[in-house]
Amino acid sequence: MFIVQQLKETAVFALLQLYGIQAERDSLIVNITPDEYEGDYSLVTFPFVKQVKKAPDVIAHELGNLLQEKLTSISGFNVIKGFLNITFHDSLWIEFLKQENQNKLWGKLPSSGKKVVVEYCGPNTNKPLHLGHVRNMLLGYSLSNLLKKGGHDVSRVNIYNDRGIAICKSMVAWQRNAKGETPESSGLKGDHLVGKYYVEFDKILKRETEVLMNGGMSKDDAERNASVAAEAREMLLKWEAGDAETIALWKKMNNWVYVGFEETYRKIGVEFEKNYYESETYLPGKEIVLEGLAKGAFFKKEDGSVWVDLTEKGLDEKVLLRSDGTSVYLTQDLGTAQLRYDDFKMDTSVYVVANEQDYHFQTLKLTLQKLEKPFADGIYHLSYGMVDLPSGKMKSREGTVVDADDLLDEMFETAKKHTLELGKIEDFSEEEAASLFKKIGSGALKFFILKVDPKKRMLFNPEESIDFHGQTGPFIQYAYARISSILRKAAMIDFQPDEHYSPDRVERSLLILLQQYPDMIREACESYNPSQVANYTYHLAKSFNKFYADHSILSAETEAARDFRLALAAFTANVLFSALEILGIEAPERM
Repeated sequence: MFIVQQLKETAVFALLQLYGIQAERDSLIVNITPDEYEGDYSLVTFPFVKQVKKAPDVIAHELGNLLQEKLTSISGFNVIKGFLNITFHDSLWIEFLKQENQNKLWGKLPSSGKKVVVEYCGPNTNKPLHLGHVRNMLLGYSLSNLLKKGGHDVSRVNIYNDRGIAICKSMVAWQRNAKGETPESSGLKGDHLVGKYYVEFDKILKRETEVLMNGGMSKDDAERNASVAAEAREMLLKWEAGDAETIALWKKMNNWVYVGFEETYRKIGVEFEKNYYESETYLPGKEIVLEGLAKGAFFKKEDGSVWVDLTEKGLDEKVLLRSDGTSVYLTQDLGTAQLRYDDFKMDTSVYVVANEQDYHFQTLKLTLQKLEKPFADGIYHLSYGMVDLPSGKMKSREGTVVDADDLLDEMFETAKKHTLELGKIEDFSEEEAASLFKKIGSGALKFFILKVDPKKRMLFNPEESIDFHGQTGPFIQYAYARISSILRKAAMIDFQPDEHYSPDRVERSLLILLQQYPDMIREACESYNPSQVANYTYHLAKSFNKFYADHSILSAETEAARDFRLALAAFTANVLFSALEILGIEAPERM
C-alpha cells in the first residue's frame, strides 16, 4: 500500500476513535512537508476544528500520538499550528527504494475495467493544421496516455469536418485559378495546397465585394451576391444532391488533405485508432432526430424544422433539422456519438475541444440524455483555452495562422542552434545529432504547451520554450540524459540499497517525490489534467539536480552511499521516462 494511503486510512480510524468523526479517506489533506520543517508528510487538522471543538494544534498532538501508536513505521512527529508533520523510519524508505528502484511500471494503476474514448484534433479539410490544433492534439494524446497509465482501456479517435461550405470555397477557388495544380506539380503538401485556395477564395470575395459596394450595394448584400460566393453555395447544393463531378473533386481534394495531415501527425508524434467523417455521420444523425421526434423527445415547428427544448435545463430551444431537412452541427454529433458507441461501447467519451464550444457540448449531452442514450452520462468535454501569440490572434481566412508544420520546423532549428551553442555533441554522428535536435525541439514544444492547465488561455512563445535551465522540456530531458550517463558508467556495479543506510534530507525529499508518483497519476486522471504530470516531472528533475549537486554518486564516501544513490538515480530515471512518455516526449539517452 502507498505510504500516503496507509497514513490516511490510519488517520480515518484515529478520527473515529478519538472524536467519533466519520471521515472519508480522500477528504483528508496530506501534503509533502515543506523543506523548512522537519517531517516527511503533513496532515492538515484545521477542517476538524468545528466538529471537535478543540484548537488545531491540540487535535494535531492527539492525532499524532495515536497515529504513532498504530503505525509502527512512524518514527516521530511535530506540530506547527494545525499541521501535523510526520516522519517515517529510514527503514521504510530504504525498503521502498529496494522494491521499486528497477520497477519500470511504477505509477501504473490497476485496471479500472472502464473503456474511455478520447476524441481530439477534429480538423476541417479546407486548410492545414495550425497552432490551435497543436494544443488540441498534444492535450488529447497526452490525456490518452495518462488515462491508460491510470488503468483505463483507452481508444483515440479523430473526426474530420469534411463537408460544408468551407471545403466548397477551396474547391471553387481551385477550379477558378489552379490550372490543374496538384501537390505533385506544386511541391506543396496537400493540406497546404488546399489551404492556399481557401485563402485565395477570400481574396476573390473581397475583390468582388468591393466592386459591388462601389456600385452602391451594402457590404452584407455585396458579400452575399458576389459571384464566387454564389458558386460556393451552388457547389454545396450539388454535393448534397450527389452530383458526380462535384463528389469526384471533393474526394480528390480531401484526399490531398488527408495525406498532408498524416505527415504532420507523424511529425508531431500523435496517432488515432479510428477516423470518423462528418460526411458519413450526418445521415445517421438525421435518423436519430426523426427517431426522437417520433418518441416525443423533440418537436416540430410550423415551418417543418425539428427542435429540442432544453429550457428546463437552463438552456434554450435548439434546432436539430432545418425546415429544408438539412442537418446542423449538433445533428452530426448525435450521429457520431451513436456510431462511436456502436464501435467501442465506451463508459466515457472525452471530447477535446476549445472552450468556444462549451455551449455546444452542454447541448449535445442534454439532448442525448433526453433520448435516454446509454452513453449520454459518460460524455465529458475537456474544454481548453485558446492559444495566443505575441503578435495577436490567428485568422485562417487571411492566411495569418501559425502553421503546424512551420512551427515544428522552427522548433527543430531552434533546438539545433541552442544545442550547438552548448557544444556537447562533438562525438555525435550527423544522423544522431539530427535525431537529437528533433527530440529536443519537439519536447520543448510539447512541454511548454502541456505545463499550462488546459482550462487556461495561454501565450505561446517559441524562444522561451527551449531553455536548458528553465521550466522546460529540454531541462527535464537533460536530467534524464545525465542519469543515463551515470548508469552507463556504473554498468558493472550490482547496486542494492543497504538497509542500514540513513538518507539525508535531500535524498529523502527525492524519495518522497518518487513515492508520490502513483497518487499524482490518480489525481491527474480524475481531473483530466496532463499539466499535473508536466509540473510533477519538472519538480522531479529539479529535485534530482539538487541531489546531484549536493552528493557524489560514483565517488561517494562509502560503498553503501554509492549503492543507495545509484538506486535512487535509477528509480528517478524510470519515473522521468514514464512521465515524459505520458506527455509524448522522448527521453534522450545522450545530450
